[in-house]
Amino acid sequence: MGRRERCLVCAGPAPVAAGGLHGLCPDCAGAMPWSRHACPGCALPLPDGEAGVACGQCQRQPPPLHACHASFVYGFPLDRLLPGAKFHGDLAASRALGEWMAARMWRHLPDDAWPQALVPVPLHRTRLRQRGYDQALELARPLARRLRLPLRDDLLTRVRDTAPQSRLDAAERRRNLRHAFAVRDDVRVPGHVVLVDDVMTTGTTLHAAARALRRAGVGRVDAWVCARVP
Repeated sequence: MGRRERCLVCAGPAPVAAGGLHGLCPDCAGAMPWSRHACPGCALPLPDGEAGVACGQCQRQPPPLHACHASFVYGFPLDRLLPGAKFHGDLAASRALGEWMAARMWRHLPDDAWPQALVPVPLHRTRLRQRGYDQALELARPLARRLRLPLRDDLLTRVRDTAPQSRLDAAERRRNLRHAFAVRDDVRVPGHVVLVDDVMTTGTTLHAAARALRRAGVGRVDAWVCARVP
């Protein structure tokens, strides 16, 4: 008998590598909502026949991201894991999610899309003191380790303590994030970076961070998110 652990979702017995996803039982691993067909600009899930084609919104208004990749669509059972990782300090879930993202990127990312560094979307220092950890950084650590990429959590800073995006509509989200991010003056910026975040809803946060990086001289900014809200 091999070593067994408890499933991160249902707490039932889980083989170490159930379904290729460490920490899940076979049922929960089989139910994970992988993102399979998505807009390359915003990772919005699309019908099978539209794979690789930009969605209508990205065609009308191209985002400041060169490309955006989501490992999962936000849904069951991922919606049981991400809130714990984001709000309740479940660092085991964060590590597992980061490792699953790394496996996804390793298998599917084109050779010309590998970045020079990973940049986690930062929390403002006030929110960081309250929460005690940065969920994007906790995802980025196993990603960087598994993919052997530099982790640049020194590059981008959140200079405004903004209201939670979940309480705002689309226009309010854009106003809320205006000039919220800045690149530190004393650092050299890479030519190609990837922003790492947990959940993408409208993309407002990632777009604001990407614009700050582009203004500082980064030539290409992509995003890798754990989950995309449909």
